[in-house]
Amino acid sequence: MNRIISIICMIGIAFLPAGCDVAKQLGGAYNMSQCKYSYNSLSNLNVGGIDLSKGLSLASIPMVTAILTGTAQSVPLNFTLNLDVNNPNKAEAMLNGLQYILSIDNVEFTSGTVNKPMNIPAGGTQILPLAIGFDLATLLKGESKDAVLNIAKNFLGVGDKASNVTFRIKPTFMIGTVPVVSPSYIPITFSFGGKK
Repeated sequence: MNRIISIICMIGIAFLPAGCDVAKQLGGAYNMSQCKYSYNSLSNLNVGGIDLSKGLSLASIPMVTAILTGTAQSVPLNFTLNLDVNNPNKAEAMLNGLQYILSIDNVEFTSGTVNKPMNIPAGGTQILPLAIGFDLATLLKGESKDAVLNIAKNFLGVGDKASNVTFRIKPTFMIGTVPVVSPSYIPITFSFGGKK
């Protein structure tokens, strides 16, 4: 984190002649690097075209069976990962976008980029919704089939062992008109599924 702060400061010094707007952006970027990121919820869960946001239904059982037996050729899994972003600073925190890597039970599921600006007031918390999607059937054919099967069961709400999620984000900040990407990822970890 100190490396991130040092780079933000060096870039800010280069833009000092540009004035107050750059100073505000620099302060907002620094404040974003100090924010606390945590898991809030999963929403909009859709597996193979079936909405499972409210759990399993009779209509979804054939698809679930195909997923769990590994006979489905393609199983698109899409959901929204909602993260709480808490700004503990005394000034606004600003984010221009981010890169992410999603791993579950040490299996890398997907990576991507979000180009969504976010401003969090001093002392405030906002939800950062991230739309995530991948083909579950492709992962079930790999070497980590047992781990992926457990993850699939947890997404479907029928798993007995919790899955551990590591979500790594690399924020992008605007300093003047120049996008600056954080030099390192910020890890966010949480568990979901399993018998309560």
